[in-house]
Amino acid sequence: MHVLQVLNHVIPAVRYGGTERVVWWLSRQLAGMGHEVTLLAPAGSSCSFARVLPHDASKPLAPQVPGDVDIVHIHDHRLPALSVPTIYTFHGNLFKVGSLHENTVFISANQAARHGGNVYVHNGLDLEEYGQPDWDAPREHLVFLAKAAWKVKNVRDSISIAREAGRTIAIAGGTRLNFKMGFRFTLDRNARFLGMVDHRQKIRILNRGLALLFPVRWHEPFGLALIESLYYGNPVFGTPFGSLPEIINQDVGFLSSSRGELVRQIRELEQFDRRHCHEYVCDRFNSARMAKSYLDIYERVCNGERLHEQRPQWPDSRDAAFLALDD
Repeated sequence: MHVLQVLNHVIPAVRYGGTERVVWWLSRQLAGMGHEVTLLAPAGSSCSFARVLPHDASKPLAPQVPGDVDIVHIHDHRLPALSVPTIYTFHGNLFKVGSLHENTVFISANQAARHGGNVYVHNGLDLEEYGQPDWDAPREHLVFLAKAAWKVKNVRDSISIAREAGRTIAIAGGTRLNFKMGFRFTLDRNARFLGMVDHRQKIRILNRGLALLFPVRWHEPFGLALIESLYYGNPVFGTPFGSLPEIINQDVGFLSSSRGELVRQIRELEQFDRRHCHEYVCDRFNSARMAKSYLDIYERVCNGERLHEQRPQWPDSRDAAFLALDD
């Protein structure tokens, strides 16, 4: 099968870009399984295992699609429908009234259900990129792994929960002084701000992590940080919103909307088996499993099936509101 992957950001994403990394892992896995892969991506993109064609977002998409592809896989829901078999993976949340294509694939069951859909594929890590966890490294701190400037990621509660639990916390993804989304200066010396980190730095932080704190205040579509942290043996302590209940079970973490309950469970974090957290991700959230799921969907669409009878829609307006934690 010849698959065309379409995205609006340069690939590979060496430093940031969760969506771009997922597309990269999926494409490499498909190529390794013997399928032909072409990437339609902005100028500056490069790839050793697939042909790369320049994607000019200022021009219509259809003329840029090669005539020999079997299916087009688009990773931007704003791009128009095509006459060739096409699927769209939706990587986020809709925040205004609108609808998605009938052949939209979501990245968690929760995200699909909130938009009136039922077709989803969980993201999976390319395990070779992460190496083996360093089980002998000292476990020194809790970890916050997200863009701290984004309020829904809730760095403020992460810091206070860590302090109450008697643990230090490493903030990977932000600085102590931040002007990006309103002025914020964090005085708490229990938190160590590491700025935006690259892949190598992230691995070192997670290898020395005690656990991931993920008390998000929105419906998380998936959350790569969850499975990256588990891979390195970090149990996850977070809120039960969005995808988290389908990813984090009682053997690999604890979910609650109560700060007090999160604090109490973090104090008992040694109850979790770090090697089990690692094996759980290797079994359930790997790129091979992701690619096989997408291949099943490619076949369905190439055979003329529509994934949804009706277009998935913008969810209830309350879906976009900040979710709260209890004291």
